[in-house]
Amino acid sequence: MTTDLAPERRDTSANAPTKVAARVTDLVKTYGTGDTAVTALRGVSLDLNRREFTAIMGPSGSGKSTLMHCAAGLDSVTSGSVQLGDIELTTLKEKDLTKVRRDHIGFVFQSFNLIPTLSAEENILLPLSIAGRKPDRAWFDQVISTVGLADRLGHRPGELSGGQQQRVACARALVSRPEIIFADEPTGNLDSTSGAEVLGFLRRSVDEFGQTIVMVTHDPGAASWTDRVVFLADGKIVTELREPTPELILETMKNIDSNAKG
Repeated sequence: MTTDLAPERRDTSANAPTKVAARVTDLVKTYGTGDTAVTALRGVSLDLNRREFTAIMGPSGSGKSTLMHCAAGLDSVTSGSVQLGDIELTTLKEKDLTKVRRDHIGFVFQSFNLIPTLSAEENILLPLSIAGRKPDRAWFDQVISTVGLADRLGHRPGELSGGQQQRVACARALVSRPEIIFADEPTGNLDSTSGAEVLGFLRRSVDEFGQTIVMVTHDPGAASWTDRVVFLADGKIVTELREPTPELILETMKNIDSNAKG
């Protein structure tokens, strides 16, 4: 999916993020051992700022999805540190890590990950139900209004378009007010119009709600909705862009590819 609709970029000068939502330091991730070992991340250090929309990009095999999975506590690390606010994730036991993911992190995946037998509203409220928490109805109504699903709450996923299903997934990630949301190719299965709707919602959630979002994407159009693009190659951060445009992103990706081949 290529997103051709350009976002309206906010002015961040008067309200620049000053605190770090998550931080990875000297992160190394190796899969396998001995001669079959593959190192996906090679000493990556990165601060993810609050109230900011960050994209992570890079060629296939660059380590971008591994970085997101480690930062989100979905995958263990070989060495290094992963912090969510003041919480060190790498030292937590699985039970405590599950609780941190449930209470502090939101997730949006390419495949939507909705429960087909539940209504849109039930899917949105599922993380709160699992945690035994009651929803803040005023906040729920605000999220639903922003994502434009008020007339679809009783529908099951099979009765919704792909774009509507992904907006349900975005609302589910946002309704618990997580400290950070990780989105893995959230527009990958959508057409350009639906993709722009989802990206617009993510953009508004940063600008209007103060949310922090980290998105892995291969799409320069999608990445241009963000405040910052971090580029990986061969398991290392090679550069980043602020106020990215599709043209700047494409040029940067071509330079990375040329350097890799050279």
